[in-house]
Amino acid sequence: MAPRFRCVIHGSLRKHLREMGEAMEIFQSAGIEVLAPQMSGIVKEEDGFLFFKGEEQFDPRLIELMYLKNLRELGENGFSYFVNPGGYIGKSASYELGIAQATNVPCFFLSKLIDHPAYIGENAVWKVADLAEYVTKHGGLPNMRAMNDSALDRLWKQMIVPGSVVTAGAIIEYANPRGSEREVLLVKTHKWGHRFSIVGGKVRRRERVDDALRREVKEETGLDGLIGKHICTFDQIRNSGYYNTSTQHLFVDNVVRVDSRRVVLNEEAQDYIWMPVKQALAELPIEPNARHTLELYQLGSRL
Repeated sequence: MAPRFRCVIHGSLRKHLREMGEAMEIFQSAGIEVLAPQMSGIVKEEDGFLFFKGEEQFDPRLIELMYLKNLRELGENGFSYFVNPGGYIGKSASYELGIAQATNVPCFFLSKLIDHPAYIGENAVWKVADLAEYVTKHGGLPNMRAMNDSALDRLWKQMIVPGSVVTAGAIIEYANPRGSEREVLLVKTHKWGHRFSIVGGKVRRRERVDDALRREVKEETGLDGLIGKHICTFDQIRNSGYYNTSTQHLFVDNVVRVDSRRVVLNEEAQDYIWMPVKQALAELPIEPNARHTLELYQLGSRL
């Protein structure tokens, strides 16, 4: 299954409404879901703030917060795109940029910024059609390269990238009622270079780890499971190829027992397989963090 891409478009509605509408059409034609703006028609202007149809009675601050709430719905393959012809971004979009960067949303721009001192990296400026084509062709977002000034980049990462990320992972275990060897579920995903991994995802703010684990299993596989024993908690492996020195990435992995092998994948994975853990470790290309957990699971099964 191809990954699902979402975006939020930002810009000055007073100056660049037409360009924002054109960007929306291009992204949507490329299969990229645009969460905002809704473009329902401007019906009112007050102190420089434009109101779409249905927003007339609301406080502009509430409207802005509801707009920013869309950033939480972007998911793993989401991004913000700033329509800023000539480099102009404006006050409202400037505020939105700060929130997007602070919450680690990838940000792309039509033009290099001229009215804002934001750090945006060297690969953040893309024409709409070129970005849409890249996403469609490569099945992923462009790599956000750092600027040549390494000191600036280090300071940027210390300021913006979250200090820690907690991921809840599941060894999804199916015990065959016929008494044959237990099988575990592994998913192949673009996130790990099309290698196999276990099911899991980031724990949301104010979410308990067990609740995150149940949610991730249901979202990614359609399965309902019973959380079993804790396998391990560890920092991301340094030589995994994904280690980021500016972020503490903590994995909390548990067994989750299910009574069905009927998997319905969401957009985060492209394939799956049920297999005894010993056979999986011997035969499958498994990303290093998942392999670490599977080896501990196998060891625990022998005890």
